[in-house]
Amino acid sequence: MTEMFNPPHPGKVLREYLGGMDVTTAARRLHVSRTTLSRILNGASGISADMSLRLADALGTHAHFWYDLQAGYDMWQASHKKRPKIQRFEAAA
Repeated sequence: MTEMFNPPHPGKVLREYLGGMDVTTAARRLHVSRTTLSRILNGASGISADMSLRLADALGTHAHFWYDLQAGYDMWQASHKKRPKIQRFEAAA
């Protein structure tokens, strides 16, 4: 799998899937609070495994689609932050 250049937050993708549906209606159908869904849509929260399953049920997608979007986004973000130099573990004799 090739690394995407600066992938969008999964909430942005979800916003496209929801089309014209308002946040309150979508949250109610997903059985989550409006705040929870709004935070995802605005990129302030990630999509959990549980939310991936809910979205798969509601949208007819695969749960791994949402989970993988989040993992890809998280990995890209982490890989572009300054990290300390890590030394490789030496093999035990």
